[in-house]
Amino acid sequence: MSFFTYNYLPSIENKRYTSCMHDQSIPHYVGIDIGTSTVRCIIGVLDPHDTSRFSIIGYGAAPNVGMRRGVVVYADDVSEAIIQAITEAERLAGVRIHQATVNINGSHISGMNSKGVIAISTANREITTEDRLRVEEAATIIQLPSNREIVQVFAKNYRLDGQDNIKDPVGMRGVRLEVETHIVTAASPSLRNLDAALQKAEVIPNRHTLSGLAAVETVLNRQQKESGTILLDIGAGTTNIVVIEDGEIQHVAVIPMGGVHITNDLAIGLKTDLDIAELVKINHAHIGAEPKKDKISVDYNKKTYHFDAADVVMISEARVEELLDYVAKELHRIQRWRKLPGGVVLVGGSAKLPGLPDFVSDKLELAARVGEPQMMTGLIEKVTDPAAFTAVGLALLDMLLLPIDENSRHSVKNMNTKIFTSLSGLWRSFKR
Repeated sequence: MSFFTYNYLPSIENKRYTSCMHDQSIPHYVGIDIGTSTVRCIIGVLDPHDTSRFSIIGYGAAPNVGMRRGVVVYADDVSEAIIQAITEAERLAGVRIHQATVNINGSHISGMNSKGVIAISTANREITTEDRLRVEEAATIIQLPSNREIVQVFAKNYRLDGQDNIKDPVGMRGVRLEVETHIVTAASPSLRNLDAALQKAEVIPNRHTLSGLAAVETVLNRQQKESGTILLDIGAGTTNIVVIEDGEIQHVAVIPMGGVHITNDLAIGLKTDLDIAELVKINHAHIGAEPKKDKISVDYNKKTYHFDAADVVMISEARVEELLDYVAKELHRIQRWRKLPGGVVLVGGSAKLPGLPDFVSDKLELAARVGEPQMMTGLIEKVTDPAAFTAVGLALLDMLLLPIDENSRHSVKNMNTKIFTSLSGLWRSFKR
C-alpha cells in the first residue's frame, strides 16, 4: 500500500471546514466511493449498543463530472466532488476525516488466476502464517506490462502435499504448500490519477479496492458466498462483475457500460436532449414488461415533452440486454454458466430500473434480486439506495482491515462472527 506526503492547500482546507461535535476519541471508519457520476462518502462506527452491528453516522454525496467510465479525466473536478461529499458527511457526523478506504473502477481493471508453490523447511514441517504469506507472495511473481500493477490478491484454496481444497493451512504439517489465487490488476496511470485527485482533496487512501468487491460485504450473507453468487454492480459508466463461491473470490471483471449508456441511447432514439432523456429514464424506463400506457411525458424548463412509451421500453431493454450478453460471456469463460445457486444480486444506481431483476433472471437463467444492506444501524435511510452500497462496503472494510489500537481491539473482536470471518478470508492481501 502506498501513502503520500501531502502539501495541504489552505483554500481546500477552508472548503472542508466543519464543526466537530462528535467524540473524536471513538474510532471512525470511512469509505469513499468515487463513481462516474457521483462521489459518496460514508462515516461509521461500531454501534455502542450492539457491537455486532455497524452504525452509520455520516453520509455525503456530490455530483462528479470529472470521470468517464470509472476513470479520472479531470482531476480537479474529481477532487472538488470528493471535498463536497466529505464535507457533507463530516457535518452530519460531527467529525473530521483525513483517511479512508477508496474504490477503484474502470475497464482497465482485470482479474487473472495464478499459482504459487513453496517448500516448508522448518524441522517440524508445521505451516505458519509466514509460510502462508510466502506462498501467496510467490503467486504474485507474474509477468506484467510496465504500466500495470497488482492491486489485490485473493487466495482461493491451498494444496498441501497433494491434499486439495484447504481453506487455511496454518497449523497443518507438510513439505510442499501450493495456493491458487485470483489476482486483480489495474493500469498504473489510472491509479496515479485517482491518487492525485485524492491528494488534492487531502484524503490519504488507507487502501484501494474494486467497487464490486466492496459491495459484496454490504449485501451478501455467508450462505450466498459459500453456495456461489454473482454480484452485478451496475453504475453510471461501468458494471462490476464479482463471482464468489466457496467463500472465496473466483472472478472479477469490469464492463465499460452502465446507466449513462441507457440515457445516451434514449437521447438518440427519442431525438431529445440528454437532460430530458435522463428524466425519461428515471421516471418512465422499465425493463421486460409492456408499457401500461401509450404515451409518457416529462416536464423540463417549463415545457412538457411527450414520447412513445413503447420506444422507451425498447431502447432501454436493448442496452440492458447487450450488457447481460457481456455478463453471460464472462460466466461461460469461467465455466459458471447456470452453476451459481446463490443467483444474481444487483446493486448500483441502475439496479433500481423497474423490472430489472426479472429480466436478468430470464436472460442469465438464475434467480435475481436487488441487494439489501445487512447488519446496519444509525442513518439507515441514507443507505437504502443500491447506489450507496459500495460506499457502505468500503467503510466496513476500513473498519475491519485497519490496524486496531488497544482501546478498540476488544470491541472489534466482539463483532458478529459471521461478518468478521467472511472478511478475514476474502480480504487477506492488499497490495495498495
